[in-house]
Order: sequence, then structure tokens, then C-alpha cells
Amino acid sequence: MKTIIIEDKERVEEIISRCDICYVGITDLEGDPYVIPMNFGYQDGVIYLHSGPTGSSIDMLNKNNKVCITFSIDHELVFQHPQVACSYRMKAKSVICRGKVGFIEDLDEKRQALDIIMKHYIDREFIYSDPAVKNVKIWEIPIDQVSAKEYAVPHYKQ
Repeated sequence: MKTIIIEDKERVEEIISRCDICYVGITDLEGDPYVIPMNFGYQDGVIYLHSGPTGSSIDMLNKNNKVCITFSIDHELVFQHPQVACSYRMKAKSVICRGKVGFIEDLDEKRQALDIIMKHYIDREFIYSDPAVKNVKIWEIPIDQVSAKEYAVPHYKQ
């Protein structure tokens, strides 16, 4: 089994579109890694996340806004020989994105971002009250770097 690099943008976006959550890596205030699962939206090379307006994640991002976001699908345990532990591997596809978080403050732009997030999960329109929009923090992450891989690919597959 081998690992192949995915370079096709359509395949990368297909992996992202099939995920129901992403994992966001942040640097905490002591300089240690901090990873949280989050709902997301994706459109035109930008990832949108939402959270409460305050909290430890916001404090961390105000100090260092660099993030690493991971998406992963199609998990399946595979092996080459059932009696050989080292032949077992997790088959999967993943995308890793890096970027810098900016916070959207404009209420209309927040609504647009919320629409992008909700569209990822359900195909319907929503109306957001002003108090709800004011009380949500919208994270906007233009993707600076992206890498994608497919793991445990049979050697005969290209």
C-alpha cells in the first residue's frame, strides 16, 4: 500500500465538501498545540467558522492567528496480511489547509458567512436576527497553503 499526493483542485474540494466537521489547530497562550473540532463552510478558497464572541480560542487567535485545518474522509482499516500487525493501515483521504484567521465584524458579511456555513449542512435559507448575528464570532480563513493525500492505496492503482 502506498500514499499518493492529490494535486487536483476538484478532488481536494470534493474531500472538503464531504466532511461534516474539520479539526482546527491553534497555538495556545503557552505556545502549545490546541485542536478543536468545528462546523465549517467553504467557498472559493476560504474556510468559514463560527464561535462565541469570547473565550479561550479567541484569546489564542488574538495572540497568534495562524491556524492549521484538517479534513478527513473514507476511513477504513485495511491490511495486506491478517496475521501481520505492521501490514494494517487506515485507508483515508485528507486535506490540510493553513491560513490566518480574520474576524468578520460587518453584520451583512456575517450573514453571508453564516449562509455559507449552513449551506454546507442543509439546503435551505435562514434569517438571522441582529442579536444572534452580533453575538457570534465569524472566522474567515483564506487558504494560504493546501496539501492533500490518499492513504493505503493499492500499488496497482494510479
